[in-house]
Amino acid sequence: MMGALYYFAYAAPSGAWDDPWLIGVSLFISGFAPYYSKFSNKIDEKTAFRTASVFAGKLARFLAQVLFNVVVYYLLVQGKSVDEADLAGLGGILGISLAVSLASQGIQYLAIAFSNRDIGIKNLNVTIGVAVSIAVAAMAAQGFDTAQTVLKIAGVLLAMVGVFYALYTDMRGWLAPKGRGDIGVYFGTFNPAHKTHAAILRRFIEDRQLDKVIVHPTLIPKIHRLALEKGQIEIVEQAGGMRVYEATDKADVHVNYFMTGKRFYETEHRLEMLKIMVREEGLADKVEVAMYPQAYNAKGFYGVVREIRRLHPGKRIHGLHGSDVGGMLVRSIYDECMRIIPYAVKRIDGISATAIRAGAQGMTTPGVAAYISALNSGADAPATANTVAEPTANTDASRADAEASSASSSLTPTRPL
Repeated sequence: MMGALYYFAYAAPSGAWDDPWLIGVSLFISGFAPYYSKFSNKIDEKTAFRTASVFAGKLARFLAQVLFNVVVYYLLVQGKSVDEADLAGLGGILGISLAVSLASQGIQYLAIAFSNRDIGIKNLNVTIGVAVSIAVAAMAAQGFDTAQTVLKIAGVLLAMVGVFYALYTDMRGWLAPKGRGDIGVYFGTFNPAHKTHAAILRRFIEDRQLDKVIVHPTLIPKIHRLALEKGQIEIVEQAGGMRVYEATDKADVHVNYFMTGKRFYETEHRLEMLKIMVREEGLADKVEVAMYPQAYNAKGFYGVVREIRRLHPGKRIHGLHGSDVGGMLVRSIYDECMRIIPYAVKRIDGISATAIRAGAQGMTTPGVAAYISALNSGADAPATANTVAEPTANTDASRADAEASSASSSLTPTRPL
């Protein structure tokens, strides 16, 4: 569909219906756009993984988009659909490529942010946003003054949303204030809890001088819940306290349903193992393992944030996250919720929740290891000595969830690049 829209948007005003360059570009976009999107995502993820910086990831994606657009507009100029003279008001091929890439970054950010707050559907929002940007860019490329003005303004404004807001939140983390009275939050799947979780929690508390950190695991990640409802994934096995997912023939081949793996310990087990880890690591006086099911089921981690703010009015909140895919999804929640000061941790150690689920030893605390062993043997899992109350959740809390795991975070807090 995008290829057809691209072809029509450039052919209609120029009359270049038979331009082989335009036809070739449109066919490429039609057939390879989803794969290009995956490639862009990988660039973003890999850069963020190595730097624990949202801005660095978005900048890398932006530069890749600029390069792609430079090639596309160069090819269109070779044909008859775009006259290079019409691009002078935008700074030529490079200028329009920069403007279109900046606008695209912002549009995609807003489209996803809106869907996270139940305004539209993610894929539909992105499709509408991209369609509008294609239409405006095509008219700008044909020399329409109004379209060029709109593209310039949109490029600047949307860049502030899609790229420079990321720099702002990164800098808030780098320059974070310290002082007693603040609290922290740490969200993830904790599938299961392990030694690195404990180590970075301790470092988080010490570095930011926090009074308390509230740790809240996912229940059923939203992507899994929705895919189960649509029949796109299914539970193929339930054993050892875990559920195992697989994609069905209804699954979208372009969607990664299992960013944090296919094997998930059930919520009650992940919660118990978190409590065991906190107690064994001597963190119980500073770490609260919380579960707000009503808030989470209604609005995901956005709802949990609102509930925490309701229970701790006026408290400044810091948010711990890793640089892996799940950790950066958690970071996006912190950024969208506003006023949460991030504490980013690079993933550099070899401890992995995936490896633990596959049977690796020595990566969890003794109590968690015993709990997992009991689950694997089919025996009753050992009970924890302390329990965590489930405070009354606020059903008016804010939105959605993130498929979020900081399961293999590192021990190194980030500093300015």
